[in-house]
Amino acid sequence: MLQEKIAMLRENESLLKANEKLNHEKECLLKNKDLADGQIKALTKSSEALQKDLKDRENLSQSLERYKEEIKSLRMEMESLKAKNSIATDALDSRNCGKESIQGEENVVEIHEDKTVISHQVDTTSGVLENQDAPLLACQTSDDSMKKPEEVAQELLISSSSENGTAGNVVNAPKQNGEPPPEESEGLGTIQILSDALPKIVPYVLINHREELLPLIMCAIERHPDSSTRDSLTHTLFNLIKRPDEQQRRIIMDACVNLAKNVGEMRTETELLPQCWEQINHTYEERRLLVAQSCGELAEFVRPEIRDSLILSIVQQLIEDSGTVVRDAAAHNLALLLPLFPNMDKYFKVEELMFQLVCDPSGVVVETTLKELVPAVINWGNKLDHILRILLSHILGSSQRCPPLSGVEGSVESHLHVLGERERWNVDVLLRMLTELLPFVHQKAIETCPFPTVSESMGTLFSTSLLELYAGGHVEWPAFEWMHIDCFPSLIQLACLLPQKEDNLRNRITKFLLAVSERFGDSYLTHIMLPVFLVAIGDNADLTFFPSTIHSVIKGLRPKTAIAERLATMCVLPLLLAGVLGAPYKHEQLVEYLRNLLVQGTVKESQPTKRNAEIVDAVRFLCTFEEHHGMIFNILWEMVVSSNIEMKISAANLLKVIVPYIDAKVASTHVLPALVTLGSDQNLNVKYASIDAFGAVAQHFKNDMIVDKIRVQMDAFLEDGSHEATIAVVRALVVAIPHTTDKLRDYILYASS
Repeated sequence: MLQEKIAMLRENESLLKANEKLNHEKECLLKNKDLADGQIKALTKSSEALQKDLKDRENLSQSLERYKEEIKSLRMEMESLKAKNSIATDALDSRNCGKESIQGEENVVEIHEDKTVISHQVDTTSGVLENQDAPLLACQTSDDSMKKPEEVAQELLISSSSENGTAGNVVNAPKQNGEPPPEESEGLGTIQILSDALPKIVPYVLINHREELLPLIMCAIERHPDSSTRDSLTHTLFNLIKRPDEQQRRIIMDACVNLAKNVGEMRTETELLPQCWEQINHTYEERRLLVAQSCGELAEFVRPEIRDSLILSIVQQLIEDSGTVVRDAAAHNLALLLPLFPNMDKYFKVEELMFQLVCDPSGVVVETTLKELVPAVINWGNKLDHILRILLSHILGSSQRCPPLSGVEGSVESHLHVLGERERWNVDVLLRMLTELLPFVHQKAIETCPFPTVSESMGTLFSTSLLELYAGGHVEWPAFEWMHIDCFPSLIQLACLLPQKEDNLRNRITKFLLAVSERFGDSYLTHIMLPVFLVAIGDNADLTFFPSTIHSVIKGLRPKTAIAERLATMCVLPLLLAGVLGAPYKHEQLVEYLRNLLVQGTVKESQPTKRNAEIVDAVRFLCTFEEHHGMIFNILWEMVVSSNIEMKISAANLLKVIVPYIDAKVASTHVLPALVTLGSDQNLNVKYASIDAFGAVAQHFKNDMIVDKIRVQMDAFLEDGSHEATIAVVRALVVAIPHTTDKLRDYILYASS
């Protein structure tokens, strides 16, 4: 009975849970139904709005066609009127010429665009209008305006013959009361008609064809006498297309440049620039982009004092824009703007903007800044020394502001800093900037060389003879010394702040050092660069080619404590191997140094065993450069076949860490044979070290041939029957489970069981 009650209670509980689940599903379905109803209503409204929009578009299209027909008819009517007016004018001129000798007065006739004809009597002897002989006015009403020009001309002739002493008519003679001549008046009338019509026409022109209206808009802006009308038309120009693409922006910008050329500085400042300022916070980034483009291109057509005040303020605000393309355009146009600045008053402001753009989160903006703005600032400001000083300060500051890797004071990790994503990006782009500045540093060093005779013969490289003269210490050469007194020590300091995982930044420093050796030459690399980095890792170096005055500076780089020595091995040794000895013409010296380091066990006479891990990591970093793989495997094979147990273990550790940087071919031809050799060694420590390396290979390669070789070797380890070997195999292969093939995964499960 008790069991039945328990069963019933459990069944009851399960039914209650099922009921709750059904209720929950019911609520979800009701919610989904409400959501679906809401979406149906929204779609219905959207459909109605779309139908209404289509209907409005049809109406607009019909209106546009009607406007086009009206414009066409107006043009035809204007052309016919001009032709008829020309005929009437010729008739009047011929009649006047026949009576010119006997008449003392002239009738001045004006034909306005509103078809009103005005006749004036002018005294030909005095040239002054007579009020008492007022002009005969033939002011047409709306009905009269329909008369033919021939009829108007006949009426003028009849009225003129009734006056005593009346002379022939002179058509379109200039007035003497300050009013514009008829031709100008007719032109102004046309401009007025155009200005009134354009704002009404633009909305009905398809967006992709609105640029065809630009000549009319430009003509109206340029010639209209009223400033408020011009402002309205300029506003229409900048708002002609809601979201202009690159080609449309280029067309609009070319139109603005042509307009600025024609209207002069004052009107460009008072009419075009205010429109730029109004658009600076526009919702659409395409319009803000148009503003950015206008800053660089219109600056040429305003007064110099406006360029580094108003226009610079516009650019500064655009640099803060949320749109990447806008900031990119701001950087480009700031570079165009700098040569037009009248003086250097705003230099430090521009330099600040340059560093802000260099550290921009967008790679596109950074690229534009490095390639265009940075060279422009250097050429304009001629303050390379100041830029370099600020640059090194920013590089170190970005790393030093980050928290330490460990809070245990006195440990190696307490000297390393955990870089955030933003700080890592800043250090990276600033190191890129340092590389971009290298040609300027090199050129300035050559230009300021205090030994002109030698510098002319050496070209662009620093020869040994020149370095010998420099070592004499008789003259100052700050542009040359900056590299090894300021730059290299700062980079060494930066490297000692970076954890081992920051390979990308270490790689960036290495590429800079390789670029220095390539540009400054082999003599500089051998006698200046190499001694600096040898001293920095605690080795002895030849300082013969340094002036005695700076020996203390170079020697100050030597690590002075055990912690400093570990940091130097961990952080500076990779730079020495890859960035200094890794230069193409130092290959033999790199091989010798690396063999000393690995095969003979030490560079110095007594190498602490605890530094082996740091040395292995330094060689691992060197393997990130594929050109050194062959040399490294040759040395590794020497270590594999050595009789020294520690060297064999180091070889297995090295093979394990370099696996991620090689391909399947190298793994099959170099790594696996070496590991098989180590795996057959009688020493258990060597064997276990090779098992870990086999696990790394299994983790990175899915090639069937490689997997089969690994299985064969793992079988050999398991056949030993050693519990420690079995544990080592399982531990090594477990990490490969998520990455390897099904075949090896099944094998791992079998080995584990």
